[in-house]
Amino acid sequence: MITSKTLKVRLLATFLLGLSVLFSSAVSSAETWPNKPIKIIVPFSPGSVQDALARSFSNELGAALGEAVIVENKAGAGGTVGTGIVAKSNPDGYTFLLAAASHNINGSLFTKLSFDPLKDFTGAAYIGTSSYIMMTNAEFPAKSVAEFIALAKANPGQYNYASAGNGSASHLAMAYFDSMAGIQLVHIPTKGTGDAITELLAGRAQAVIAANVAALPFTNDPRIRFLGVSSDKPSPFVPGIPPIGNTVKGYVFDSWFGLLAPAGTPQEVISKMQAQMGKILKQPEIIERMKRQGIEIGRLTPSEFNQLLVGDYVRMAKVVKASGAKPE
Repeated sequence: MITSKTLKVRLLATFLLGLSVLFSSAVSSAETWPNKPIKIIVPFSPGSVQDALARSFSNELGAALGEAVIVENKAGAGGTVGTGIVAKSNPDGYTFLLAAASHNINGSLFTKLSFDPLKDFTGAAYIGTSSYIMMTNAEFPAKSVAEFIALAKANPGQYNYASAGNGSASHLAMAYFDSMAGIQLVHIPTKGTGDAITELLAGRAQAVIAANVAALPFTNDPRIRFLGVSSDKPSPFVPGIPPIGNTVKGYVFDSWFGLLAPAGTPQEVISKMQAQMGKILKQPEIIERMKRQGIEIGRLTPSEFNQLLVGDYVRMAKVVKASGAKPE
């Protein structure tokens, strides 16, 4: 006869056995990771900065891990669609997000999100940073940031700037500049940075602040003039172009890049991914590709990357508030 006490003991034993099986299965999966293709979700369309970056190392990462690394574009709602997909994915090490500054911008820009930019993710592999370049049409009379501000103050509301869309990094960078410089420019949102630069070339916009990867191809283009870089120090990619902050004290706007994993991804997986990405980012051909995209490769551990994410979230919240930017 099975007593109540015996039944409880058996149930407890069964429960503990189940936990043991689950735990050992998780450990085993982490130890054998990867054993199937890995997805890197890019929350923007093909041809975007993040897309170009992910594809610049995906083949090498796949070769290093021994499994295919597939880049998938899941664009929409300023990057929140693809980000939400990763947040809800199984934290088994087979789905990662190629994230940038827009990840934290969206946390403050959108009042309702299906995910938490910090709590639902963990840093897997830090890649590096990119600054932005403030550009004007070469026919525009301003030849420096100071001259641009002086003209804008003398003609409030008469000059335009184009961006990759409401709430985009290029929008925030210029809106933040406007706020700190005390000027009033008219915003022309477009569908992408390429379109914004087209508006500049056509003379329909007087200024654009674009990420290095989009701006650098125009370094020697006589139709465009570079006025300043958004980093706190001169950029190695455009020698001789001063930081915007030299004129607008305190102005800094740059973007980090890295792979994020869903919260709860085994630490063993994170460590392996970080180690392999660290090796890849030392390869001469990868370094050269990053240079062409205007990205300065950095070295951070996953823990340090998570600390950067928290600090950047706070910084971007201040930028969004100061800019007054609203999502579409």
